[in-house]
Amino acid sequence: MTPTTAMEAALSAPHLSSPTTPGLDERVRRALVGAAVGDALGGPVEGWTPDQIAERHGGRVTGIVGPWFGEDWRTARPIAPYHKGDGHVTDDTLMTHALIRVYDRVRDHLDAYAVADHLVPDLLSPRWIPELEADALPLQRIFLAEKWIVARLHYGHVDPREAGAGNIVNCGAAMYMAPVGLVNAGHPEAAYAEALEVAAPHQSSYGREAAGVFAAAVAAACRPGATPGTVVDAALSTARDGTRSAIEAVAEVAVRHEDFETALAPLRAAVEPFDTVGPDYRSPSLGARRPSRLHAIEELPIALGMLLVGCGDYRRTVLGSVNYGRDCDSIATMSGAIAGALGGEVPADWAATVAEASRLDLDAPARVLAQVAREVFARDLERRRAHEQAFGALAGER
Repeated sequence: MTPTTAMEAALSAPHLSSPTTPGLDERVRRALVGAAVGDALGGPVEGWTPDQIAERHGGRVTGIVGPWFGEDWRTARPIAPYHKGDGHVTDDTLMTHALIRVYDRVRDHLDAYAVADHLVPDLLSPRWIPELEADALPLQRIFLAEKWIVARLHYGHVDPREAGAGNIVNCGAAMYMAPVGLVNAGHPEAAYAEALEVAAPHQSSYGREAAGVFAAAVAAACRPGATPGTVVDAALSTARDGTRSAIEAVAEVAVRHEDFETALAPLRAAVEPFDTVGPDYRSPSLGARRPSRLHAIEELPIALGMLLVGCGDYRRTVLGSVNYGRDCDSIATMSGAIAGALGGEVPADWAATVAEASRLDLDAPARVLAQVAREVFARDLERRRAHEQAFGALAGER
């Protein structure tokens, strides 16, 4: 049996069944709450290895934990003076909610110009930032690769469709693309195309590709009867170049495990040939984050791998992502969104703690986005019918 055939057989195995599938509103809610909770769980251990995480916390992380450096969180890392931990969401969730506000304004599919016209002003508008424990501009919290959007569009007046070129290639665009998948629920190909357009002002190369594939995975997870295996299939059907190869390699390993503990090292080994950052996450290699057709970001393949290992169960999927370490807040954001879209139930106590600690209504963005998704779908139907009539007349069929 060839490796590809073996993976396909494993992906269809009975243990990779779908959770109970709710309707659109509940799927959107679980996906977005699931992403935020995954983000908050992963934030305090981001950048460390599984062994370091286990040593720091006396074992694997099983829920919400405090800052890595305790009371010294503000000064321990001057480049990141953020209160990560205690249920605080990070920039992954801030950007996700900002994109939802853009959808709320536009109420249709988004493009690069929507990012320039609406997302950039949103990032320059004060709001509560949990990790800063203050009202501030989101721009003051988002990291350098995300500040690029504002620098290029607000100050540089670059064509929005080209502004992402030159930025470091990382998961910055992919981490907040769940709303694109949810607006295109059930249509992975449309989600992929829209996410590539939305990510254009932010990223290029495999960073932009990951944004499209992640959105496609979320859209695929919304299909009734979807399973972790069908989600990975949908991701592979849209992915190109190194991103596709990385997902294939990770999935091939992931389907052999049902316990994240045994999967941690094999998953890292599987994705390592495609990852430009290198073994020391905090000291990237000289070739890190450069455009390439051979490489991939680490976060998306690992998120999909943990989805397979966790069999779509939210808790198992997200805890595997968190304990993987490295960029685990983004990994858990992605895997949490997909597991939630599949119907995985987010532990209520985790969600309540994150909402209270971050001073955020985690349900409100979901209500907004679900309504927008319905409106966009209605517009898509009208556009499709108009196209059918026009094409039929042109082809002499009507």
